[in-house]
Amino acid sequence: MRVQCQIEAEWRMNDKFVILQELPAIVEQCRARGQRIVFTNGCFDLLHVGHVRSLQAARRLGEILIVGLNSDISVSQLKGPQRPIVSENQRGEVLAALTCVDYVVVFSEPDPLRVITAVQPDVLVKSTDWDPKEIIGREVVEARGGSVLSVPEVTGISTTILIERMRTAL
Repeated sequence: MRVQCQIEAEWRMNDKFVILQELPAIVEQCRARGQRIVFTNGCFDLLHVGHVRSLQAARRLGEILIVGLNSDISVSQLKGPQRPIVSENQRGEVLAALTCVDYVVVFSEPDPLRVITAVQPDVLVKSTDWDPKEIIGREVVEARGGSVLSVPEVTGISTTILIERMRTAL
C-alpha cells in the first residue's frame, strides 16, 4: 500500500493535475493571455489510438486543453463492476504525459456537467459517436457563446473491443 500512496503523491505533484476548485483561476489566467479553452472528457481506460487522435484533434481547436477524467467510481457506475481496468491515478498520469493535454481534472459524477460549469470552455469536444443533442454541457457552453464540436472517432477501436480481444486471446 505504501507504494500506491507514493505513486499517487508523485502523480498529484504533476503540474498538469488540478482539482476542480483550481480550474476557474487557471482558466481566468489563460483567457487573460488570450488563450482559447477546450474541454473534453472520458474514462480513457486502456488509452488507445482513438483516444490519442481525439485528444490531439481537440487540442488543435484551441491553446489550452483541459481533460475531465472519470474517477474509478464513476467508471464502475458507467461501465460495470469489472471496470476500470486501469486506476484513475494511472489513467491520469498517462493523460498528463501527452503533450496535447494541458490539465487533467478527475470527477466522480457520471457526467462532467459540474466541471464544464466551472471551466466554461470556449469549445466543448466529443467524438462523433455522441449525438450532438445529447452532449452534456452543451447548454452551458453555447449560453456563453462557445462551440460544441465533434471529432471523428477511429472505427474499429475502443476499450471494449480491446478487452474483448484480450479475452479471446487467452
